[in-house]
Amino acid sequence: MKRDKNPRLVFLLVFLVLIFTTLSITSVDARKHHSKKSRSHSKHHKHRSGNGNSAPDSENPPAPAPAPLPPYVSYPPQSRIFDVLSFGAKGDGVSDDSKALLAAWGAACKVPGATVEIPSEFKFLIEPITLQGPCMPHLVLQIDGTLLAPPKVASWPKSSLYQWINFKWLHNFTIQGTGTVDGQGSNWWSLSQIHYIQKRSKDIPNMTPTALRFYASYDVTVCNIRIINSPQCHLKFDNSGRVNVTNITISSPENSPNTDGIHLQNTQDVEIQHSNIGCGDDCVSIQTGCSNVHVHHINCGPGHGISLGGLGKEKSMACVSNLVVDNISVQNALYGVRIKTWQGGIGSVKNVSFSNIQVSDVKVPIMIDQYYCDKHICKNQTGAVAISGVTYNQIIGTYSVQPIHLACSNNVPCTDVDLIDIQLNPSPRYRSFQQALCWNSYGKSQAPLVPSSIDYCLRRHSGSFMEIAKSHESICQRS
Repeated sequence: MKRDKNPRLVFLLVFLVLIFTTLSITSVDARKHHSKKSRSHSKHHKHRSGNGNSAPDSENPPAPAPAPLPPYVSYPPQSRIFDVLSFGAKGDGVSDDSKALLAAWGAACKVPGATVEIPSEFKFLIEPITLQGPCMPHLVLQIDGTLLAPPKVASWPKSSLYQWINFKWLHNFTIQGTGTVDGQGSNWWSLSQIHYIQKRSKDIPNMTPTALRFYASYDVTVCNIRIINSPQCHLKFDNSGRVNVTNITISSPENSPNTDGIHLQNTQDVEIQHSNIGCGDDCVSIQTGCSNVHVHHINCGPGHGISLGGLGKEKSMACVSNLVVDNISVQNALYGVRIKTWQGGIGSVKNVSFSNIQVSDVKVPIMIDQYYCDKHICKNQTGAVAISGVTYNQIIGTYSVQPIHLACSNNVPCTDVDLIDIQLNPSPRYRSFQQALCWNSYGKSQAPLVPSSIDYCLRRHSGSFMEIAKSHESICQRS
């Protein structure tokens, strides 16, 4: 009988069918597993993208945090403007806005390139405060409105009589704007006048505040603002450096006592330029510890002119060097350019240049006074701060009392003083003029010289006195 099929062939066909069936089932299971995993993954991500208040899925723990984004990825910029109104300031000139200013300052201090905004058309009453660093660089105080000091003397805390607004430990900081800083100092001035008439009362403060003071601050710029009616000094820099003051206006009445415009002490590398200063004392006052100072293009008056000192009070050491004052206009002032030192001091003033100074109705345009005294009588003393290397060049205009006053110490005379192109005529508005006074000053003069008596003002051949000046300079170098 004939067979229909080969057994081996049948076995092979059955074997192939089994393999195919197994592979198909495996593929289907794999697709189902992948689909379930994808749904689970999608569900997990949907859960994580919620508002963050839901508890994490205990069966599927959160995935690891994503890797940090590369540095070129940008985030939405943080606001760099910190308006005091946004921090609760009222700006009505009556409410105390000190806390709002401090809060805005504290927030801005942490942000590079931030601006604290004092908006225009508002008046902010500010109690005595300290705005201190260190802060992030390039912080700006933008004053477009008005800052008001407390008007009543009794409202000032006794612990805050040294200054109104104190800027401390700042670097790369700018004050700018079109606004006004108003010290409202008239009540303080009245008290100062009382002091001359009666003994000091326990109810009268023994100190009068400066409006704006910088302490231990560097790379500071103050520009464009107005500072008016300070109780005492308007703008002070103490133990600071790399300072630029540009295009500001300082104003207080001629009879407001001790209201210096700009006061420098222990401060180096300073430029004061293109500003208008009128006050009741020195337009610019330069004290001990100052060097590399350039004052130029200043309109000064009323006031006491541009002054170095008083230096060496109570036998103290004073060191001032490398000062340039040029392109200055002084009107209706007590002095033009002045150096004043107390008897008994030590140290030196050296390398000082006054040039292109225009004076109009100035009582004494040129003065060196080594017998400075702010009392009726001061005790005579032999020591003095040495003054050397001082140049007066192109001092031109009118005087109302005396053209020049050089009163140098008997024991430490002024040396290396140059008088070049001095043309000072009596003002037609005044009478009873005094002759030029020159005492114990050494140097040289160069025409034109008006009045002609100036040509005889300086002695020649200072000789051994130069050694005295150098010994005083060495004291400053060692300190």
